[in-house]
Amino acid sequence: MKILIQNGRVIDPASGLDQTCDIAIAAGRIVGVNRVPPDFAPKRVVDAAGCIVLPGLVDLAARLREPGHEHEGMLESEMAAAVAGGVTSLVCPPDTDPVLDEPGLVEMLKFRAEKLHQSRLFPLGALTRNLAGEVLTEMAELTESGCVGFGQAEVPLASTQVLQRALQYAATFGYTVWLRPQEMHLGKGVAASGPLATRLGLSGVPVAAETIALHTIFELLKTTGARVHLCRISSAAGVELLRRAKAEGLKVTADVSINSLHLTDVDIGFFDSRARLSPPLRQQRDRDALNAALADGTLDALVSDHNPVDEDAKTLPFAEAEPGATGLELLLSLALKWSRDSGVPLQRALATVTSEPARVLGSALGTLQASVGQIVEGGVGDLCILDLQAAWTVQDDALRSQGKHTPFSGYELPGRVRMTLVGGQIAFDRG
Repeated sequence: MKILIQNGRVIDPASGLDQTCDIAIAAGRIVGVNRVPPDFAPKRVVDAAGCIVLPGLVDLAARLREPGHEHEGMLESEMAAAVAGGVTSLVCPPDTDPVLDEPGLVEMLKFRAEKLHQSRLFPLGALTRNLAGEVLTEMAELTESGCVGFGQAEVPLASTQVLQRALQYAATFGYTVWLRPQEMHLGKGVAASGPLATRLGLSGVPVAAETIALHTIFELLKTTGARVHLCRISSAAGVELLRRAKAEGLKVTADVSINSLHLTDVDIGFFDSRARLSPPLRQQRDRDALNAALADGTLDALVSDHNPVDEDAKTLPFAEAEPGATGLELLLSLALKWSRDSGVPLQRALATVTSEPARVLGSALGTLQASVGQIVEGGVGDLCILDLQAAWTVQDDALRSQGKHTPFSGYELPGRVRMTLVGGQIAFDRG
């Protein structure tokens, strides 16, 4: 379908473009930005007056719960949630059931996702077989089947030697290892260590659980030369270690979740299981450090940390509830809220969910590297049309995700996605 988007304020953080202009799309590609080819005859004209046209969002952390946890989320429901939130590309971790440690499983998941014609799915392969932390997977075969990197999801590696070998192997072939910095034994609590956890009688996760893991990772990076993406940094001390590592020239990028960016342990309230998250919500000083680090580029990307959890697993005592919250439909609005509340320029806020996460993926995107997360002539037509002036209230039952639990329930958020295009096709239209 040939589509002409008219009169929208086009913002492309990758190039710095910010002006009112038209975008022409044909055969799934952008064929004109600020100019319409003379022979272009659109089959649909979209009037985006009063709206912002931006690249489709790239989310580096979204569990889709399929295969193995279909009672908590299915590709159909979670992909529908993604495009409703303007997310056109997403990365899913390997902790499905069965684990994504065989090429056939990765190919099947990608095939199922592609048939839906919604968001683009970029799976992470398991770093070790069955995430058991003992035997490395066949990374080359998993890469050929479509994996963009390798990780352990929420399962820490007990053996530093296995991690070293994994980083050596990944460095040899240019693969990226995705790690959530978490010391295996210290990270077993349910809330961040501090006065609130003590008062509520909840087992604590000290900041040292993150910093010890970071020290180990950075020391191994110095000897292996590998490239690592750190998933969901949660503490001020972790931010400081990351800042030093980048200053030393280590090949490291990092993200932060919408939960850690906006909330603190106080939001647990009276044992609210919607705030049972991993990593746990930390104190105000940690949140302030995360805000500053995302603004100055120490943290590269903002992620939804989408993890749908069903009713039975969430309506339990806090310590027994399954950690996780839905987030795909909230990512863009929470990026805008961060921009508004912190005084961060709109372009920077949008970059953390478009061009910057695409840069983290880099060459793993293959032929899509030149166009995902940006607006460029000849690039894929992955776009989001946003009504920046609209406000909406987060209502659990109105979420398209199968998981209805979020600590942001009842929040009034800025910005509403009006339309999402993936590959030049309209994947979501609010009408």
